[in-house]
Amino acid sequence: MMNFLELGLDTFGDVTTGADGRPLSQPEVLRNVVEEAVLADRLGLDFFGVGEHHRADFAVSAPEVVLAAIAGRTERIRLGSAVTVLSSDDPVRVFQRFATLDAVSGGRAEVILGRGSFTESFPLFGYELSDYEQLFEEKLALFAELLREGPVTWQGATRAPLAGQRVYPPTASGALRTWVGVGGSTSSVVRTAGYGLPMMLAIIGGNPLAFAPLVELYHRTLASTGHDPRPVGVHAPGYLAATDEQARDEAWPHYAAMHARIGRERGWPPMTRDQFDRTAGPDGALFVGSPATVAPKIAKVVQGLGLSRFDLKYSIGTLPHERLLQSIELYGKEVAPLVRDLVGDASAGI
Repeated sequence: MMNFLELGLDTFGDVTTGADGRPLSQPEVLRNVVEEAVLADRLGLDFFGVGEHHRADFAVSAPEVVLAAIAGRTERIRLGSAVTVLSSDDPVRVFQRFATLDAVSGGRAEVILGRGSFTESFPLFGYELSDYEQLFEEKLALFAELLREGPVTWQGATRAPLAGQRVYPPTASGALRTWVGVGGSTSSVVRTAGYGLPMMLAIIGGNPLAFAPLVELYHRTLASTGHDPRPVGVHAPGYLAATDEQARDEAWPHYAAMHARIGRERGWPPMTRDQFDRTAGPDGALFVGSPATVAPKIAKVVQGLGLSRFDLKYSIGTLPHERLLQSIELYGKEVAPLVRDLVGDASAGI
């Protein structure tokens, strides 16, 4: 259990636009992500995460490879996925890749496991969407066994059985920090607590404080299943600029285009500017504004949910790399100190 507050950043490697307004190539986006992480490390932030996707608008499909490149350029920042789609991967290989990352980074690796909100990986890797629940249930159970770093005996329907099998490399510490990413379902909360794993809430809509009942359920379930308290974190989108007006004006067209693109796939209606501004307001899930506005909003959520970590998903669709760097700079230099002053490390992670 953490007794201090970690402030991090994460990205999906959103494909951004260049100076000419055209989309950059995915290879260039990936190189930019590494530079963004280097800046985050230089600013003293605690965590940098990259999320796995398999589609044209997000460049990161192999998080561990990107993170290994970042590990070679950074010194202290923790590095992890946000998330790894465990359902369509092999838990043994996931553990091996992150244990390897932990080794080459000097013990800085962690993994956030999830089912993923996009489904492209299922047909890509030969899985049926009809097995969505079973795949995650079984693979999380196996991963929990792998975290013990001893001989593993396991049998299920989604991969070959293991009989007293050791998996290499082990981590130097014997403990790979592992979270489970959770949206809004009570069953996901109960499952995460049942394994005694930390919970990372993905909050992309609504009032973040409305997630308090899920946090309470998580802590109750930990206690009832004999587990010690575990950290709770939040991942939420945001963008920083000198003023609220500038931040919203710069983020809006890129956020609106991203929302419309994904909305066409999922049947969402288009977002209006008024809706965007409300979502960026005091009770919304978008942390978009000036440091003086965003820091108290983060602090309110940290205190209201008893968080040990807050990760800002700083990339917003096609918003250019240069503006992302400016946002990261404000987050590290101004927002992070303000949040820590407002909450105090000792009051976080309750």
